[in-house]
Amino acid sequence: MRVLLVEDEKKVASFIKKGLEEHGYAVDYGSDGKSGLVMALDEIHDLIILDINLPEIDGLTVLRQMRAKKVATPVLLLTVRATIEDKVIGLDTGADDYLAKPFSFEELLARVRALLRRSSDSKSPVFTVADLVLDPASRQVFRGSDRIELTSKEFAILEYFIRNRGRVLTRTMIIDHVWGYDFDADTNVVDVYVNYLRKKIDAPYEPKLLHTVRGTGYVLREE
Repeated sequence: MRVLLVEDEKKVASFIKKGLEEHGYAVDYGSDGKSGLVMALDEIHDLIILDINLPEIDGLTVLRQMRAKKVATPVLLLTVRATIEDKVIGLDTGADDYLAKPFSFEELLARVRALLRRSSDSKSPVFTVADLVLDPASRQVFRGSDRIELTSKEFAILEYFIRNRGRVLTRTMIIDHVWGYDFDADTNVVDVYVNYLRKKIDAPYEPKLLHTVRGTGYVLREE
């Protein structure tokens, strides 16, 4: 799952981003409303965590413009404003949930899961390639009748592959999606994790689904 975080307080943003990534989410980050709106409009995210008090453009304006452009991505608003009136305004503007600062990460994570589950339920979220099945809402993976246990990073990579089945993904694309653009692109971490995945989802089964495209990257497809 790919999350967009728009938050100008660096410590808060770092806290949220690190925590979500540790739970297997890919996180894009914007530090002001203007950049956040641009990223929100590309519609590649499964969820947006949006602070209200942002420089350039405030969060409610970002949200209002998103909804005017028919962007239906679920939005969790973050703010120090905690009155009933503020919550009503935020929800009426188009937010799906509202969390007042300060908050515990566990509560944030629970709200993220709930919003993603709600969104996934309306989108028939289960993905399949041959007998490989991935359910983003429950975070379960099956090959045939066998349930496959994956780490959070393995799940994030496999979900990226299965959402882009048949498309060749370069190592840089995978690093950017799973680890973030500031990760060392020269590392062999992608090859290491793809090898982990192959041992779990491919080695004991037929047909093989995860293929190397020499000199380019990898692709998930049935041949």
